[in-house]
Formats: sequence, C-alpha cells, structure tokens
Amino acid sequence: MRLPPLAPLRPGALAALGAPAIAMGATFLAFGAAVAAAGRGLGWAMGASLLVYGMAGQLVLLQGGGVAPAVLGATVANARFLPMAMALAPWLGGGARRWLSLPFIAITPWAAAMRVLPGLPAPARLPWFLGFALASWIVAGLATALGHAAAPLLSPPVLAALLFANPLYFALLLAAELRLPAPRRAILAGVLAAPVAFWLPSAWGLLGAGLLGGTLAFLAGLRRGRG
Repeated sequence: MRLPPLAPLRPGALAALGAPAIAMGATFLAFGAAVAAAGRGLGWAMGASLLVYGMAGQLVLLQGGGVAPAVLGATVANARFLPMAMALAPWLGGGARRWLSLPFIAITPWAAAMRVLPGLPAPARLPWFLGFALASWIVAGLATALGHAAAPLLSPPVLAALLFANPLYFALLLAAELRLPAPRRAILAGVLAAPVAFWLPSAWGLLGAGLLGGTLAFLAGLRRGRG
C-alpha cells in the first residue's frame, strides 16, 4: 500500500501541535496585537511573521526607524540562526533536500529537533523536522492573524505575558536537560555570559553573549574530555 506523500511529515507535525504550538501561538498572537496597536495592517503582520520568522527580528522590524535600519536590525537580531543551523545540519542528512529546512529554523523547531532527531533513524529525521517546522510556521501565521484581530481586547500586561510564553517554554526545555553534562555546561556558561548583553549595543548584545557563552561551554567540554 502506497503512503500519502505527506505521511512522513505526520509524526513531526503531531509533535508540534501540543505544548510547542501553545507557546508559539501565544507569542505570535501578542506580536499580531502589537502590530495592530502600532497602526500597521494585517498584511504587514503576516509578512513579518512568516518571512522574518524570528521574534527578536520581528520586534526590531516593528520598531522601525526607516526601512534600511529596520531590515539591518532584524537581520542582525536573527543572526543567531546561523550557528543553530550549523548545529542542526548534520542531523538532517546530506543532499539538496535538507535545504528545504532552512526557512523554518527557529527556536522552537530547533530545540525540539535537537532533542528528538538523534533518537530517530536517519531517513526519518528530515521528514520529522519538516513536519514539525511546517506545523509551527502555520500556527505562527494563524496566531498572528488572530492577535491582529483581537488587539482591542488585549491589555498591555496580557500582551507582555503572552510575548514571553515561548522563551519560557524554551527555558523549561533547557532545564529538563540539566541532568546531562553538555547541556548543563551550556546553560551555566550562558548564564555567566548574559551580563555581556547589557554592555554591548542592543543589536549585538544577544549575539555577543551567545558567542561568549558558547565558547566558554565548548572550552569547558574540551577540558573535561582531556581530564
């Protein structure tokens, strides 16, 4: 019996339509409402969510300051996706098909993939990620549209709480990995490096702190391996 073409994507999509969808949906709902509050239309909100697809970059873009500075700021804010893509690429197999995953690399799909893909057979890894990522991307778009429509009903404190739902979910995922040496080193190094973000310009703070924290964790891992 021949399976439907999208059947291999189903496990990943089903995994996304739970806690990850709730966390992402809340965050993108808040973004849609923030776009409406700023006086921008639904098309602008959907374009930012589905094309930029990174909340830090979307918020920089929303703040404006001219097209060129806004686009440059959004690009810099999303620069963290480069090392994320490099870490994920070996788990997606070889060949040109893995390039299909590039537009969908974001915090939630990446975190889920890094936890799940090592335990899957190699042929199932890319379809799983694409299923998860596509479902997450669709949820982001739908939540943005809903937030834009519901903006008059949401107060600023509610919007702020919703906006941090996804980072909180990501933090809980990291906390669940504290029992393992490598994630524990990464988390502790990230905490130690976090103050650097306050000393650097806002566009470079997150990137600088991440680079320093990741380097510290990598060096600590090398030292442990030699000990």
